[in-house]
Amino acid sequence: MPSPRPEIAGLSSCYHGGPNYAEFERLGLKPGDVLDFSSNSNPYPFKLEFTLEDIIIDHYPDSDSTELRRIIGTQNGITAENVIVGSGSMEIIRLVAQAYFNKGDRVLVLKPTFGEYEQSCLISGAEVVELWSEEKCDFRFDVDRCVKLIQVLKPKAVFICNPDNPTGQYLARPQLEAILRAANACLVILDEAYIAFTEDAWRSIDLISNSNLIIVRSMTKDFALAGLRLGYGLAHPTIIRNLFKVKPPWNVNVVAQHAGCQALSAGAYIKRSDRLIRQNRNYLITEFNSLGFNVIPTRTNFFLMKVGDAKEFRSSLMKKGVIVRDCTSFGLPEYVRIAPRTLPECKRLVANVKALR
Repeated sequence: MPSPRPEIAGLSSCYHGGPNYAEFERLGLKPGDVLDFSSNSNPYPFKLEFTLEDIIIDHYPDSDSTELRRIIGTQNGITAENVIVGSGSMEIIRLVAQAYFNKGDRVLVLKPTFGEYEQSCLISGAEVVELWSEEKCDFRFDVDRCVKLIQVLKPKAVFICNPDNPTGQYLARPQLEAILRAANACLVILDEAYIAFTEDAWRSIDLISNSNLIIVRSMTKDFALAGLRLGYGLAHPTIIRNLFKVKPPWNVNVVAQHAGCQALSAGAYIKRSDRLIRQNRNYLITEFNSLGFNVIPTRTNFFLMKVGDAKEFRSSLMKKGVIVRDCTSFGLPEYVRIAPRTLPECKRLVANVKALR
């Protein structure tokens, strides 16, 4: 058999911790009966007002997602030339690595965080340098340390998840601007997958005039469209043109494009979801604090909770048809991450945790 590239031969798959249908079957559970608190998506389904009969599916989709890019640009006060659409925000991350990273490049990743940043770097042969936040500071990033490391390391790129997954911590605008000033010779990838449900979020779009910044966002999280896979990137037109050079043709199917155009007109839906999610999150935090758990303060629609043995905690709940995210793969084996669902479902989670205690 021919051998793959050395970077691929030694590569392990990136663990994501979502629903495992083989695990459901082994436990005798039906997927529809399992409550999933492990996925940081909107738990309130968005109602799509079309059917397959309304869409032309016997032709290729628009390879450039022109209409969707135009709507995204208009809503953000920029042009379609500042926008690229992908099959989930993860595709945008992979395109960035494919377009910009060479073997031996050093890339700084602020951790703990989403594992796909590192995975994309390793696929490209880039070297990952980790900068970890500390538990004693509730996992808030030390921006001064970050700036100094960038000045010494001079990396090809910096990955920042803001708000961070899984910690829920959020950098203020002056903090990010300090990082951008230090990183003026490298690419800064700002992942805002959870920005729609972030308290006191500031407008990062104003910073994309800096030619080294790309903002990545997920419509999956906002509109509960995980099965359609939809995300986008916002950047200076030069960066967007480079990403288009490596983007596969027809990367976003026609159903996803149509759904995205419709979803972006539903501002009232997002506001209502944000209000309900925040109420349900606060309910869970109050309940778990009263049970003696250490819950890390958060600015978004999920939170970290210290449980001791995260793997065992998840396994015990799984047997009851409830999933939380074991954060061992993030380097946090004592923590689980929980994203609120509807209030009745949150009450069921609390009842199950009380039964375990």
